[in-house]
Amino acid sequence: MSRLSKKTYTMLATLAVAVGTTMPAIAFGGARAASSHTVTLKKVRFHPGTLTISRGDTVTWLWRDRAEHNITFHGLHSRTMTHGSYAVRFTRSGTFNYRCTIHASEGMKGKIVVH
Repeated sequence: MSRLSKKTYTMLATLAVAVGTTMPAIAFGGARAASSHTVTLKKVRFHPGTLTISRGDTVTWLWRDRAEHNITFHGLHSRTMTHGSYAVRFTRSGTFNYRCTIHASEGMKGKIVVH
C-alpha cells in the first residue's frame, strides 16, 4: 500500500467506528440515562403531589412522618410503615394515580405522569 492509501484506509476505519458507535443512539431517538426522583411522605401529604418523569425513570418514596402510611397503585402496594422507602421503576407511559389507603380521605393522594 502506498502512503496515501494507508492514510485513506485509516481515515475510513476511524469513520466506520464513529458511525458504528453513534448509530444505535440515533436509531433509538438518542440515548438517555434513566433518572431517579424522590417523593417525600410528610404531614399526611406526598411532596410533590404530582411528579412528571420519563419512561424508565425510578421514583422512590421516603417516609418522613411519624404516622403509618402506604403507597397504593392499581396493582402495586407498599407495606404500611412509619419509616423507610419504596421504589418503583416506571416502564410504561401514562398517568398513575396513587394514595395512602389510611389517609386518602384526608387528601393523601398523588400522581406520577410518565412521558
